Amino acid sequence: MKPGAARNAVDCALWDLESKLAHVPVARAIGVEPARPLVTAYTISLDAPEAMAAQAHRHRARPLLKIKLGATDDEARLRAIRDAAPDTRLIADANEGWTADNLERHLAMAAECGVELVEQPLPAGNDAALGHIRSQVRICADESVHRTADLEHLRGRYDAVNIKLDKAGGLTEGLAMRREAERLGFSVMIGCMVGSSLAMAPAVLLAQGADYVDLDGPLLLSRDRADPLKYEGSLVYPPDRALWG
Repeated sequence: MKPGAARNAVDCALWDLESKLAHVPVARAIGVEPARPLVTAYTISLDAPEAMAAQAHRHRARPLLKIKLGATDDEARLRAIRDAAPDTRLIADANEGWTADNLERHLAMAAECGVELVEQPLPAGNDAALGHIRSQVRICADESVHRTADLEHLRGRYDAVNIKLDKAGGLTEGLAMRREAERLGFSVMIGCMVGSSLAMAPAVLLAQGADYVDLDGPLLLSRDRADPLKYEGSLVYPPDRALWG
């Protein structure tokens, strides 16, 4: 199967089946037992600057907020959010929405507002300009990286990579990607699409010890599945075996 969400579902189901048949937790099988709770980013959805600032203010007690950007008035959004949550760590996701013409200005503004990392500022496949700029903010590949084979050509352009199991096609590829990314010197974010606790469970194990964790998908749903992951504020706990693994 090609990398993607369908292969991820099959791959992770097979990990769970093997774990239960062998009575060996996946955490032990991949060498992260005991798995520990992790601090996850919480997403502030793209909206008008005032609305995003209001969201940030409501969640200012969380240790890490992820700001969705990539539209006009991004500088106004950054300023408004920083004013609303002056002490909160911030990362941003530009969602391929910046251009080579405004890239350096936006990155400078992000640095001024204390943003630690910006995901995918330029469109995938159009990111050569990243190799010719100096930035005080770490730049993270998202849409530009899907599988292990993509990593090598990102060197010199990105400082970090966002590994999502729905892109990579499962925990098997995710583990290989993380090993290779760290070997190549990239910082690692473990991210997610919007999904249930079952979708996040394998990623929580993959994310043990990662530089950034963005696994808030179930918090954005109106209803999660049975035996969900435990969230306490911004802490996400490893899955119980009744859920997965």
